[in-house]
Amino acid sequence: MYHWLRQGLFALSPELAHEVAMNSLKFSGRFGLPRLVAGRPPQLETELLGLSFPNPVGVAAGLDKNGDYIDALGQLGFGFIEVGTCTPEPQPGNPRPRMFRMPESEAIINRMGFNNKGVDHLVDRLKARRFTGPVGANIGKQKETPVDQAIGDYRTCLEKVYPHCDYVAVNISSPNTANLRELQDTGHLGELLRELVDARRALAKQHRLNRPIVVKIAPDWGEPELRASLEVVARSGIDGLIATNTTVSRLAVHGQPHADEAGGLSGGPLLEPSNRVVTIAREVLGESFPIIGSGGIMTGEQAVEKMHAGADLVQLYTGFIYHGPALIKACAEAIEAEFYH
Repeated sequence: MYHWLRQGLFALSPELAHEVAMNSLKFSGRFGLPRLVAGRPPQLETELLGLSFPNPVGVAAGLDKNGDYIDALGQLGFGFIEVGTCTPEPQPGNPRPRMFRMPESEAIINRMGFNNKGVDHLVDRLKARRFTGPVGANIGKQKETPVDQAIGDYRTCLEKVYPHCDYVAVNISSPNTANLRELQDTGHLGELLRELVDARRALAKQHRLNRPIVVKIAPDWGEPELRASLEVVARSGIDGLIATNTTVSRLAVHGQPHADEAGGLSGGPLLEPSNRVVTIAREVLGESFPIIGSGGIMTGEQAVEKMHAGADLVQLYTGFIYHGPALIKACAEAIEAEFYH
């Protein structure tokens, strides 16, 4: 069924197709249709970050930027949902067109630029959700905020989402907000993470809740820089890692239509560089440090591959766009066959 639906959606511009698909999913969710279409993935209870995940297959941030589709996505069988990236105030993001399909490689290039309705809207949607699995809130900085003042934006978002989500993801790795990736430099990174851990300490006392904080990193570091930044993460008191965001590399899609467009590349070509980061992160951070693997999963076997690289949980986005809800169940069943028997 999704094959034919995708043909219709791919006749539209990528961003319009996304809006049509997500709004249709939300409408059908009122009648429980997504659950009927997707089927139920196996129950694979997974404990991580002090949370219980119905299965280890989640949706990455960016698919639902504003928390408008949490319950409908939950009906598809995702074990957890990450919403955002949100910023303190609403912002339109970069000019359109800003999303480009590359079907030859099952890839997408996007330069959305943290377009979102602002953290207050996201909080309202988090409060209204009925989905009972873990929901993470992904937070970022305003486009115009200088890097040396970014901590204020992250702290604002952290304070607002903290009582209403299950974990907080700190996005310092989108390639589509100018200079954002400078926050991955060891000096900036150490300062930012220390500030957030200190803020979390106060929030935990205020709300009597301990929400885990994870940081999302890019796949484009050289190995020495990656290892140095992972050492900073290890010492920071942060609870977990998401590896990875999109890549600015075009080596895997050189010569294809849209390959020269600015933005982050996701989908099939991201699997290998993302898995490389997961593998190094597991080595540096140790066996018990929580790692969420994101990037390039297009089949159930690739979800297993990412977990063998060192991920405890996996996230889908571009693979979901290309393969539809069946990919959720396929990933969960492949993980069950490999790790639960």
